Amino acid sequence: MLNISTIIGCGAYLPERIVTNNELAARVDTTDEWIRERSGITQRHVAAENEQTSDLATKAARQALERADLSAEQLDCIVVATTTPDHTFPATAARIQANLGAIKAFAFDVQAVCSGFVYALAMADNFIRLGQAKNVLVIGAETMSRLLDWQDRGTCFLFGDGAGSVVLQASADSNKNQGILSTHLFSDGRHYDWLYTDNSLGGPQSRGTIHMQGREIFKSAVDKIGQAVEKALDHNQLKATDIDWFVPHQANARIIKGVCDRFSIPEEKMVVTIAEHANTSAASIPLALEKAVSDGRIQKGNLVLIEAMGGGLTWGSALIRW
Repeated sequence: MLNISTIIGCGAYLPERIVTNNELAARVDTTDEWIRERSGITQRHVAAENEQTSDLATKAARQALERADLSAEQLDCIVVATTTPDHTFPATAARIQANLGAIKAFAFDVQAVCSGFVYALAMADNFIRLGQAKNVLVIGAETMSRLLDWQDRGTCFLFGDGAGSVVLQASADSNKNQGILSTHLFSDGRHYDWLYTDNSLGGPQSRGTIHMQGREIFKSAVDKIGQAVEKALDHNQLKATDIDWFVPHQANARIIKGVCDRFSIPEEKMVVTIAEHANTSAASIPLALEKAVSDGRIQKGNLVLIEAMGGGLTWGSALIRW
């Protein structure tokens, strides 16, 4: 009998430093109004010089474990979604494992850029369903600010730093209509060059900077995300009206609105954090989930839809009965 994966705790961490649009406008040819109109972003958090991705992730993880009433030694697995690892190798997850003292867990990274959290969640869910793990920590953590050319007015305003995490726990499959109902992953490497960094070596000393064909990404996003949403709904024989909360990847306010318009999802069912967080890549969905759980919007029994699209191209979705 297969197990099901239930989320029993959420955590988040945002760096203290906040960079506003007006501060960016003092450095590069842009304005607060221009940024807000095109993206919905008003500010972003930026990691301190001595803060690494693993530092952000560890803080988010500790909060999730505390809320789950679980010790690090009870973890069987740690999956970290990041495109900004501390080093090219070893995995950032290994450092987080050591920071937490999760001595019984195996740990590894997943790289699917902005879709990373959905990919990591799918892998964790599969470990639980197959009985290979009981307690799994899933983290999305990024220091995207270190990939930015701060003089590139087309990309420097889009991204921010942060980390979010969830703890999954195996439950008996007595009620199939709870926990993670399904996950759906997609990719299309033919569009590899639409969003990439210009250095192939990786690592903190030579990560390169972000290059993006923003127009192509924007035109494709609603269609790709729509495909993932339709797959999730059809697989579970549900309609968009059944969704209680829509928690999208926080890439662009206009893309989020386009997806909601396509499926007639009302604004009051959307969890949107892009104004305060900007695009935190793999961290954006767990950061938004934590916010909506902490402020009481997401309640037990709610049907929650998450989705993301990122470089690769990669995209995916998941349906969760909270």
